[in-house]
Amino acid sequence: MRPVLRIVNRVLTGVIGLVLLVGGGSVLAVGLGARPPSWWIHRGRHDVLLTTAERTRWRETGWWWPAVLAGLAVLFLLALWWLAAVLRRRRLAEVLVDTGDGETALLRGRALADVLAADAEQLDGVTRAQTRLTGRCDAPAAHVRLLLEPYVDPRTTLNALTTESLTRARDSANLQSLPAEVRLSSVKYRAERVS
Repeated sequence: MRPVLRIVNRVLTGVIGLVLLVGGGSVLAVGLGARPPSWWIHRGRHDVLLTTAERTRWRETGWWWPAVLAGLAVLFLLALWWLAAVLRRRRLAEVLVDTGDGETALLRGRALADVLAADAEQLDGVTRAQTRLTGRCDAPAAHVRLLLEPYVDPRTTLNALTTESLTRARDSANLQSLPAEVRLSSVKYRAERVS
């Protein structure tokens, strides 16, 4: 996640959390018997949030309930969009590469992950490989999923992935280290009937 988006996300989350904490805490405190200030929306512990008059004020107006429902739908869609954006940004967008001359360059994280997956698929017995990079741009970590043929020894494949594919990816991006979490699974075949 880019630093600006990370800051916006944290500030927005903090502000929403603070508003919910203050609002919920104040309602709880008044409900437990605390004396509210004169300007507060609740007068005492038996006071309701909306009076009968406030709840029924717009009942006769035809636009009120569609407007309320539309507003709630927009808020719900915005919350879903925000959640999807937060979850989607777990991938590392860019990797900081030391060019060796005192300068740095940015490499797209997706490009390095795709190259690592293509390299891993070339290993003997690997049917499919999926990779994604997480972490910081100057210290990425790889998450690799390999789908293996049933005849493959997982230890051999893991060793080849570590010594070949991950080493090439680390060296090509001139990284100090490239820690990896590897998940192995095997292709499932149906039992064949022998006649």
